[in-house]
Amino acid sequence: MTELEDRPDIAAVRTSLTQIKDTPGTVVFRWFNYTFLTLLSLVTVYPFVNIIAKSFSSDGAIAAGKVNIWPVGFNLTTFQAVVSDSMFWLNYRNTVVYTVVGTMIAMAITTTFAYALSRQNLRGRGPLIGLAVFTMFFSGGLIPNYLLVTQWLGMRNTIWAIVLPGALSVFNLLVMKAFFENFPAELEEAAALDGLSTYGIFFRVVLPLSKAVIATMILFYAVSQWNSWFGAFLYLDDKRMFPVMMYLRNLIASVTGAQEVTGSVDDAVQIGANIQAVTMLLTVLPIICIYPFVQKYFVSGVMLGSVKG
Repeated sequence: MTELEDRPDIAAVRTSLTQIKDTPGTVVFRWFNYTFLTLLSLVTVYPFVNIIAKSFSSDGAIAAGKVNIWPVGFNLTTFQAVVSDSMFWLNYRNTVVYTVVGTMIAMAITTTFAYALSRQNLRGRGPLIGLAVFTMFFSGGLIPNYLLVTQWLGMRNTIWAIVLPGALSVFNLLVMKAFFENFPAELEEAAALDGLSTYGIFFRVVLPLSKAVIATMILFYAVSQWNSWFGAFLYLDDKRMFPVMMYLRNLIASVTGAQEVTGSVDDAVQIGANIQAVTMLLTVLPIICIYPFVQKYFVSGVMLGSVKG
């Protein structure tokens, strides 16, 4: 490497490159990019900073529009009201369980179904794809779904009423199917020649090489399950089984109702204004903590599953 660096022609090229000056157009373009990306970053970060500021601000300051990026009238009433309740932590634990179990079930169904549909020699492949796509545009409706889950399947007040009805996303299924269709057939043929069965090829060859799209789908399913509350609203009566989103939804509804009825501004009602900010903060915080670990797979996973080469 040192001999190459000492060569006159290499040194001349390096000198000429260092002497090249940016044109006025290049300088303007670079500064425009820096300015635009800086403003875009500020616009993206500001809502999160504003939510944090509102969660620690007083009700009056929020109502007067005085809160921007720094708390005004520092207030911990909302946090104290929420975190001091043992039911909150029980419901928070429920949300973690529902998210983990629901994501595992969803990934098991999605990966196996998508891999099967990606096989060109699968019998009935066309009707199965058509049936899956059909459900994207048509559904049985709310009442039939409610009757199916509560009466016919008997899953009311169980974890299965939360994790099973939405276990399969057809959009995620089609993305993974496209990814598996682009998977090199030579690898599967080589694995088959080595004596692996279909299941062996899937678990020992395909899945280990599909980390990008799998991480992306895990993020999609986990976020959806974490933010879900409507299923609990329909199928759960026992408050001890509620997810934390349902707990916070009920808290907001009760405080808002108290404000409308009494119009008072005591501590019990004061949390009505900033409880929405606290709710969003507590909701998004776990996802923000997890996202950096899967972000590197996010773009590549979606693109690999959406572009057929």
